[in-house]
Amino acid sequence: MGPSFLLGVAAGYAIAIPFGPIAILIVRTGVRRGLRAAASAGAGTATADLVFATIAMLFGAAVSAFLAPILPAARLVAGAALAVIALRGLLAVPQAVERDSSGTGTAGTYLMFLGLTMLNPPTVIYFASLAIALPEVSADFASRAAFVLGAFLSSLSWQEVLAVAGASLHGRLTPRLQRITAVVSSVIILALAARVAFG
Repeated sequence: MGPSFLLGVAAGYAIAIPFGPIAILIVRTGVRRGLRAAASAGAGTATADLVFATIAMLFGAAVSAFLAPILPAARLVAGAALAVIALRGLLAVPQAVERDSSGTGTAGTYLMFLGLTMLNPPTVIYFASLAIALPEVSADFASRAAFVLGAFLSSLSWQEVLAVAGASLHGRLTPRLQRITAVVSSVIILALAARVAFG
């Protein structure tokens, strides 16, 4: 059980650490709205990884076969959702300090990031591949549960590091710097959205 947990930790960090559009959005949420909102965003993302890892450990290869035909459509939807968020960021008017009063509370932020991350079904295929390739993980239910727990905790810890990093700048940026960071992050998210949709 211990080795399965450590394998889950490694797998969770491997999928979470590469800096993609969701990571940028978590940091941007921290910059704009503070730690509570960013922590909710990170928790939503980690919860999606928990769901994906659980599905992969329960159903393994069947999940990969089921998801393969819908991957192109899912990528297009995910790319479109990210593009909309990026365009909203480009058009937003920055304020001196933006409080968490944008109409999206912490629960709404959690659900939004959970949904955005769930639009990335290749993650479940990644976990399913590990379940197949690592017989020590799929040996019994306890090993699978330990793997899922390790993957979730490592993903959550990384997302919260991003939340703290973004929140550390909250209230410290002038409106001009807010505008610059919003434009830069939105352009990066647009580029990543295109890669998600068509890459």
